[in-house]
Amino acid sequence: MTGPAPSERPIGPDLLPDSARIGADGRMTVGGLDLVELAEEFGTPLFVYDEGHLRARCREALEAWGEGVAYATKAFLCRAMARLVHEEGLSLDVSTGGELEVALAAGVPGDRLVLHGNNKSHDELARALEAQVGRIVVDSFDEIDRLDRLTVSLDRPVPVLVRVTPGVEAHTHEFVRTGQEDSKFGFGLASGAAAEAVDRLRLLPGVDLLGIHAHIGSQVFRVDSFAEEVEVLAGFFRSLDLPELCVGGGLGVAYVAGEEAPTLGSWAKTVREAATGAGIPPATRITAEPGRSIVATAGLTLYTVGTVKDLPGIRTYVAVDGGMSDNPRPVLYGSGYETFLPARAAEPRPDPITLVGKHCESGDRIVADGRLPEGLRVGDVLATPVTGAYGYSMASNYNKVPRPPVLFVTEGTARVVVRRETPEDLLRLDA
Repeated sequence: MTGPAPSERPIGPDLLPDSARIGADGRMTVGGLDLVELAEEFGTPLFVYDEGHLRARCREALEAWGEGVAYATKAFLCRAMARLVHEEGLSLDVSTGGELEVALAAGVPGDRLVLHGNNKSHDELARALEAQVGRIVVDSFDEIDRLDRLTVSLDRPVPVLVRVTPGVEAHTHEFVRTGQEDSKFGFGLASGAAAEAVDRLRLLPGVDLLGIHAHIGSQVFRVDSFAEEVEVLAGFFRSLDLPELCVGGGLGVAYVAGEEAPTLGSWAKTVREAATGAGIPPATRITAEPGRSIVATAGLTLYTVGTVKDLPGIRTYVAVDGGMSDNPRPVLYGSGYETFLPARAAEPRPDPITLVGKHCESGDRIVADGRLPEGLRVGDVLATPVTGAYGYSMASNYNKVPRPPVLFVTEGTARVVVRRETPEDLLRLDA
């Protein structure tokens, strides 16, 4: 995907955590801590999250959407993150058995969890019932059959939502569109599958059908796409006389200079206005599932420069000690990022570079069109901002590279919430 032209200006505050500051010496701090010093103490690659930023966005989401708003844990999850979200009053959306177990291990009560997934197994559903999750978002007729078998002996009905595919194509990368008719997710509205799913669920004594759910995609910048989602769903929803409507998540964030993204508040306001205009009853609980918009800008990644390779007339490759194993989004979606030097954060960035990783792939490019100050040297600490979503959560051990640690920083204190993997960790599962 193409974006705005690369900027030579110093990195802007809109792409940085809330607590980011540049001192008189030109060095950047986050959470009151010098980023270069954090890299020296904890090593690189290193994910750094501004805990205050995370809490502020959770509160913003709760104020915008009210009770029932759920953090989409696929964006970033560890036990510390699950506890933080729960402490701030949000529910958690989990989409696999693994995410469910992490949330439960963090002490999140089952009734504050929403279970998603287009192919929930018998065991995942059974575990969700055991944990008494607050909502199960039903995604297929096979899942309805599994719920029928699993709920027959329960002493209380299971609260569920039906995931509806509304036929709305969000303006985003095709890999993260989910609302079009040709989708692996949900029941098609136009085909009649959604209505059939509702009819079948209403016949199950062990199920309490509370509402419908829809999701049109990820990294969506145009809030009118969400308004269109509501307008398409409204007639079907009104006919069901159900108390809940969830519009999913997917609100976009700015990754590079020149991009502008809607706020959580403007997103909620647009959806509620569309619901009112479409005749959805005022008493309806309208909820959402923000993920990226809570965590993305809260986090950044620190690397150490290991190689600078200038190809005259072609490009300058800057290789760091991470790569596609800690940020696969550029390889998957062509996603754009910025580059800067935390020790020289106030300086302009005139030098064009291509930031690459250490993996055995020519496509291992983290930033295709980066900019840095003049005079880059091997050993410099380099940062890519806005990596708080889908960085660590999509990280891998490709080439047997250990995954980086995760730090939460606030008010001059850093704590490791996920430790760095070791060679022993890489060997632990080998027979």
